[in-house]
Amino acid sequence: MPRTRTLTHSAPRLLLALLGLVWLSAAALAQEEGGEEIIRSHGYSYFGDLTYPPDFEHFDYVNPDAPKGGEISLWAPGTFDSLNPYSRKGRAGRYSWMMYESLLGEMPTTGGGLPADVYGEGYGLLAERLEYDADKTWVIFHMRPEARFSNGTPVTAHDVVFSHNLLLEQGLPSYAQAVKKRVLSAEALDDHRVKFTFAEDISRRSLIDQVGGVPVWSKEWFEETGARLDEPRMETSPGSGPYVVDSYEANRRIVYKRNPDYWGRDLPINRGRHNFDRIRVEYFADDGAAFEAFKAGEYTFRAEDNSKKWATGYEFPGIERGWVVKKELPDGTPPVPTGFVFNLGREHLQDRRVREALSLAFNFEWVNESLQYGLFEQRHSFVQDTRLQAKGLPEGRELEILQSLGDLVPEEMLTEPAVRAHSSEAGRPTDRGNLREAMRLLDAAGWSVGDDGIRRNAEGDTLSIEIPLASSTSSTMSAVVDVLTQNLRRMGVDARFEKIDPAQYTLITRDRDYDIVFDNYAAFLGAGTGLKQMYGSEEAEFSLFNPAGLASPLVDAIIDVALETETREDQDAALMALDRALRYERFMIPVWYNDSNWVAYFDQYEHPEQLPPFSLGTLDFWWFNAERAAELKAAGALR
Repeated sequence: MPRTRTLTHSAPRLLLALLGLVWLSAAALAQEEGGEEIIRSHGYSYFGDLTYPPDFEHFDYVNPDAPKGGEISLWAPGTFDSLNPYSRKGRAGRYSWMMYESLLGEMPTTGGGLPADVYGEGYGLLAERLEYDADKTWVIFHMRPEARFSNGTPVTAHDVVFSHNLLLEQGLPSYAQAVKKRVLSAEALDDHRVKFTFAEDISRRSLIDQVGGVPVWSKEWFEETGARLDEPRMETSPGSGPYVVDSYEANRRIVYKRNPDYWGRDLPINRGRHNFDRIRVEYFADDGAAFEAFKAGEYTFRAEDNSKKWATGYEFPGIERGWVVKKELPDGTPPVPTGFVFNLGREHLQDRRVREALSLAFNFEWVNESLQYGLFEQRHSFVQDTRLQAKGLPEGRELEILQSLGDLVPEEMLTEPAVRAHSSEAGRPTDRGNLREAMRLLDAAGWSVGDDGIRRNAEGDTLSIEIPLASSTSSTMSAVVDVLTQNLRRMGVDARFEKIDPAQYTLITRDRDYDIVFDNYAAFLGAGTGLKQMYGSEEAEFSLFNPAGLASPLVDAIIDVALETETREDQDAALMALDRALRYERFMIPVWYNDSNWVAYFDQYEHPEQLPPFSLGTLDFWWFNAERAAELKAAGALR
């Protein structure tokens, strides 16, 4: 059985959370002359519970005395042709986002003011504090006057307003469309105060944290260079973050170096973090070449996702001599909802019965035992192993929410257990019982088998499925897709898969030019308007975060309910209903998950004994052991 991930706080953490309520409640007593209740704080949480006090010295999980220095090197697949991570074109270099910061933390990963041991809390980074009215109709961020871009120029409120508007003009359409409806204005009150005003009659979710999370770019640099945010380029705009680009060789490597003049290095939120002097990324055509390079010491840290390699590949001299450490480290995040995603824009995939039938072609048990050494668990939920996972029949507050939505909710969602991934026989690639059920569903959906064994509808259209794969895909994944394709053919489906160049694969996925693609959505632990970008109808036609193009009135209604909840209990019930509805739609064939992080690295790195639940933190709060590194070099372990 998989280990259940507990996402609640420990007893000391609960005490601190309660204290956080006291701090924020005290702040909320402040009144303006007009009688408006104003909340002033060093951080933000929608429910008002901040774990860390205003005078905290560092995050609990870091080593505040971690030494600075050394290099960590990792690998990336394929190629890159841009160091602008926000472009809608090209392939951005790995980690090119790390140069930029926001008011409440670095984006888009856990970092900066976003602690890895609590969920839904942000602490000031470029902003030292914020204030907002109790109804959350506006927020003012008070910025740190000492904040500087890497070129030495100050980071001001004018840069924040410029960055906000730049994203609306040149960022992802789904982002711009959503934000324009919620954020009415952004105004620099002076050089170090920026005010955002929000629309009325909308959910208060994802307003303050949304604008607080916008990456901040230099207005002066963009205006001088004429660069665009939506175009690839190798020239980087100055960021205010701890790292800058040191060097790069297109399609081969990128080297980032820690900025010795980083303005924020002594802030409490940064203590014990950003410890490596250099972060080097080596590019390889495929995983096989990358693994051989790791064994030879060409790079030094590897996060493994290939079960075959994890089970059988780590028997090389570096392991045997104690040079390389192989570890399974805890992962407290819900597993990423990964699987084979149906393109709901294809007419032949809009029938739920067809999607259910095609799903039955996947045999998790055989794949896991025969190709993945039994190392994975089967995923059923979009929030697997969390308190939000829908189980059995709906009851309590979840049932009340579903019943309140009337005819939008199919009767079987109320009377049948939550949809689970099907089970299969592990002894053979094809489960004959599942195959018979799949063929029955296809017959009922109007796809009949012809004399040539191929299914067609009444108009004579062939039931065809094409699955693209990047050429850098591992051999194990290729085998999984091959078996899936063969089982689809046994059903009478004209199915095929094709390996293509990574750059072409990126273009195909962006244009949603596929029938089925191996992709993922994002798990959720709280309600936010990002749910609409991932699962909502309004941006379904073009959102890159919704590879299925899911557009379900039922899902939309549940998201709206979740966004209007005012207590954690109601929020959790609404999100449980959302998980139930997403699984009912069957727009993805769920595959496998791992409740641990598989990592291997040359024994010159250290990490805190107790890792936080929401981040492995390799580039964030691990550190370099110079003495051990010297020993490895002397032994010839590293080049």
